Amino acid sequence: MRLVQLEASQGLWCTAQHSVLQLHCLPLPSETNEQNRTRELRLSNYYNMHKSFRNTLRDIFTDGGLIIFLLVVPLIYPIVYAFIYNEEVVRDVPVVVVDGDHSSLSRDFVRRLDASPDVEVVAHANSLAEAQSLVRHRKAYGVVSLPSQMNRDLQRGTPVRVQVYCDMSGMLYYKAVLATTTDVALQTNARIKVSRTPGATQRQEEITTAPLTYEHVALYNPQSGFATFLLPAVLVLILQQTMILGVGMEAGTRRERMDRTHGFPATDDLTLDAAAILKASDEAHREEVKRQREAAEAAVTRGEAAEVKPRWFHPQHPRRRHAPMRALRSLLGRSSAYLSISIPVAAFVLGVVPRLFHFPQLAEFGDLALFILPYLLAMVMFAISLSALAHQRESIILIIVFTSVPMLFLSGVSWPASAMPWYWKTLGVVIPSTPAINGFVRLSSMGASLSDVAREWCHLWCITGVYTLIAWWVTWRNERRKMSLKNFRTGK
Repeated sequence: MRLVQLEASQGLWCTAQHSVLQLHCLPLPSETNEQNRTRELRLSNYYNMHKSFRNTLRDIFTDGGLIIFLLVVPLIYPIVYAFIYNEEVVRDVPVVVVDGDHSSLSRDFVRRLDASPDVEVVAHANSLAEAQSLVRHRKAYGVVSLPSQMNRDLQRGTPVRVQVYCDMSGMLYYKAVLATTTDVALQTNARIKVSRTPGATQRQEEITTAPLTYEHVALYNPQSGFATFLLPAVLVLILQQTMILGVGMEAGTRRERMDRTHGFPATDDLTLDAAAILKASDEAHREEVKRQREAAEAAVTRGEAAEVKPRWFHPQHPRRRHAPMRALRSLLGRSSAYLSISIPVAAFVLGVVPRLFHFPQLAEFGDLALFILPYLLAMVMFAISLSALAHQRESIILIIVFTSVPMLFLSGVSWPASAMPWYWKTLGVVIPSTPAINGFVRLSSMGASLSDVAREWCHLWCITGVYTLIAWWVTWRNERRKMSLKNFRTGK
């Protein structure tokens, strides 16, 4: 709408309507009125944020599915994972022995192999083919074949070859079988060297059996546990994926509710419908402004007004009524609701679960809290940004199905990031869980300080800023679409 200003001496502001030219004159706002309006605007901004915060919490706690995915799943999932990997290392891997010698030396070799904690001899096969058949039927995961005349060849000083067949489809089994067989072979070699030096002292025997010694020190994972290696990354990823799932389901529910309220069916082309409606609203608005300008200029020509001041004022237009700042306030209220839920959940998942199952937790509380804060913010904004793809409530489930495993791979835990192609590493940079996993592992398992993970910490803050802008745009787009549907439905 265009404002038409009369003579300043009259002290009045007048507006002209395009249908019937009428001049509505209102007193000029005083300083007190301006202060009141400023105060009311501030209260209105606070109310809008509070309303968005309150409505989001109401939608969450009145929806059973959202309660499950935002509260129950992130609290139960870590405990399930921790129980699965509670043993840390693989024990008693079943192997088959093919003893072609049947001598005292070969029987001692088999006895030492069976006595190790990592390997268990479950069967003795008469041939290599029989042993391989047991492996194919998953009754064993490795085969140790001792050659015939093993004892006689060693007595003559002839090298003997012990063959080890391992199931590489399970790398943990392969590691246990190979490491145990190697250790038993080294022990047997030492005993043979001692037997060939009769009359030697104990010190001479030690030098003969181990002329070069080494000390093995396992840093940051003294038990060589698989859970200590994998669980920190899984815990961080659980927080992100459950948040994406919950936010996406809530956004899909809102969209379905809006479509149902305003009479639009829940179809895949809703975005196109909304865009067409918004375009039509823009064209109608331009025509209305044109008519109002012509009416105001005619009023000036007739001497009823002194000047035409062009100003944008159309209270029913969605672009004006839902300005970007209004969308920002809505975003802040909504993200605050999700953040208030994610903080206690993250405290339980990242702080309580590792201590509950006695996993290494070397991080200081203050450093861990300061590091996790930008990750939670980035996670929430990332989830709100992805919620733009949730046209229905179930749409986000498909996104989770196709992204959960790749996000774990891109984090560099299951496979080193240095061995990835550059385009996969670039994709991993934009995912909040990638720097969060790397930083959290260094804090919890390696005892690093916040300054040691400053790179990952700054990376998370940068991601937070980028996804905040994207989430702001998504929120503004949804508000415009909502109002366009409402105006179309009501005929305004």
